[in-house]
Amino acid sequence: MSNLFETWTNQDVSDLVAAYPLAMIISKGSDFATTLMPMLLDVDAQGSPVSLTGHFPRASAHFAQLSEQPHALFLFQGPHAYVSPTIIRKKSWAPTWNFAVVRIVANVQFDEGLTDEALDRVSAHMEAGEKNPWTRAELGVRDEQLRKAVIGFRAPIDSLTARFKLGQDESPESLADIAENIDNAPLIAWMRRFNQTRM
Repeated sequence: MSNLFETWTNQDVSDLVAAYPLAMIISKGSDFATTLMPMLLDVDAQGSPVSLTGHFPRASAHFAQLSEQPHALFLFQGPHAYVSPTIIRKKSWAPTWNFAVVRIVANVQFDEGLTDEALDRVSAHMEAGEKNPWTRAELGVRDEQLRKAVIGFRAPIDSLTARFKLGQDESPESLADIAENIDNAPLIAWMRRFNQTRM
């Protein structure tokens, strides 16, 4: 059954990271360290993921750890929801959780020369849906002060895995029950994407 949930395309991964760019960055030195930061997925000409680009707070103890040991795990979590048997017509149906997650292992390469690019690209991505998108120019003199507090990075990808558990193993009737009874439009949209001939 797991193969159903682990069958995906590079476009699925790119779209999930684009829609949910806040990653949990996890690394291990003398202890585990975690930081949440938004970032972008870089792809090659064929659309294959090749690296992550973002920025990181210099004052963080995690920055010092990653500078010495750059190997890190990046977790991107898409929409998710608990699915109760009470909404399913089929009897003897067990509770489950539908979700989409991308797991990337990469080596963080901090680069002062990437800071402006990372800040501009991430903010442009996040502001893309706004009527009058914000830009760093609006910070005025504060921009240089805030910029000094972060550093850009690119993280070439070592490995990428993903799990899209979105009802691929359910009957069309159960999928319809879930879609009609769960108030989570983004999750339902992803369920439809992975069950196009059955929903």
